[in-house]
Amino acid sequence: MEDRITSVWAQQIIDCKCRPAVEVEIRTESGAIGLGAAPTGTSVGMHESFVLRDNDPSTYKGLSVHQAVNNAVSVIGPALIGMNVFDQRAIDEKMIALDGTPDKRRLGGNTIYSVSVAAFRAAAAALSTPLYKHIAGGDIRTVPVPCFNVINGGRYDGLTQAFNEFLIVPYGTDRVDSSIEMAVAVFQKLADVLTDYLGHKPQVASSYGYAAPSDDPETILALMQKAVDACGYTGRIAFALDCASSEMYNKATNTYLLKGKSVSSDELIAYARYLTETFPLVFIEDLLDENDWTGYVKAVRELDRTIVLGDDLTVTNQVLLKKAYQLRAVSGFVLKPNQVGTITEALDAYRFAEEHGMIAVPSGRSGGVVDDVVMDFSVGLQVPFQKNGAPRSGERIEKLNFLMRANARSPGCRLYDISPLLRF
Repeated sequence: MEDRITSVWAQQIIDCKCRPAVEVEIRTESGAIGLGAAPTGTSVGMHESFVLRDNDPSTYKGLSVHQAVNNAVSVIGPALIGMNVFDQRAIDEKMIALDGTPDKRRLGGNTIYSVSVAAFRAAAAALSTPLYKHIAGGDIRTVPVPCFNVINGGRYDGLTQAFNEFLIVPYGTDRVDSSIEMAVAVFQKLADVLTDYLGHKPQVASSYGYAAPSDDPETILALMQKAVDACGYTGRIAFALDCASSEMYNKATNTYLLKGKSVSSDELIAYARYLTETFPLVFIEDLLDENDWTGYVKAVRELDRTIVLGDDLTVTNQVLLKKAYQLRAVSGFVLKPNQVGTITEALDAYRFAEEHGMIAVPSGRSGGVVDDVVMDFSVGLQVPFQKNGAPRSGERIEKLNFLMRANARSPGCRLYDISPLLRF
């Protein structure tokens, strides 16, 4: 199958946090068009591909991406004209070679990724098929259980909640529409529960969940359980955590922040074990620092009631995933294609995980864009669950509508049954 690339065009757009992003459009001989844009995270691992910004303080506080746009049009574009849009690996390898750095620093990981997504979409468009069907190689049978970041940790006036994300996982149904309705009901009920607890309405946090009302993770999970129980969903909605502990790690003292105190890796693992014995936790992501390999090995041994996931540790990178597999440092990883910087590398990481019994959990980024390719990954790869963010803000709602549309357009499709994966 062949369809040659005829043009590569790019411009600066903004993401959901009004930060500049690169958007690329690729056109082919057949008239197919593919658009790709690179989202960015708030918690960015040190091993991720490089996000190229202009660092010009006079525009968007230094975050503009005009150089990245120019690289897409002037450097990458001419190299891709005439290439077969269906040869994703050749396209991605051409860009990696053009860049020539380990972290895509010269041309920008955000530049290369946006072009890679645009090519991927153009290939699906040339086949007149949704991208998720192109990935699946046909009809899908399941859509993933969406996981919602309802309470956001971080630094607030008067308290610091060391854990970054507190998630609900509405799994006790076989219909994605019901799963989403359950999550929305609990999210809305949680506002009342938090108002009662705080004595005033909860603040909206930067990732659109509610701002953490306490520095104690146990208190927050108990409030979440209260909202679940009040909605009548006890035993049908579980929880998950993204600790993002690299953000709260003190390299000098080799300690982590927890409930206002400094604790060791061992103490943090012991506390996580206590939480898994108290609450139904589907997974715990980034429990430790992105370089604490010894700690992760211990965490996998100790935390037998939950799935230990790597994100900053593994950054969707096959080399790091192999290391994690060999050391038994995680049971799965968070799949964020923009971390590694091309579609091909992200799919290689996914295939390695699948072949070695590791779970892949696709996730959007906090600085999301509408029409994020991660949704096509989630649905096309038919993974068990995915991370969606809070059910608030347009690009996050669009992800939910995407799941419902894909499900409705696929005869016999159902919500993935994650019960065999649960360890609580």
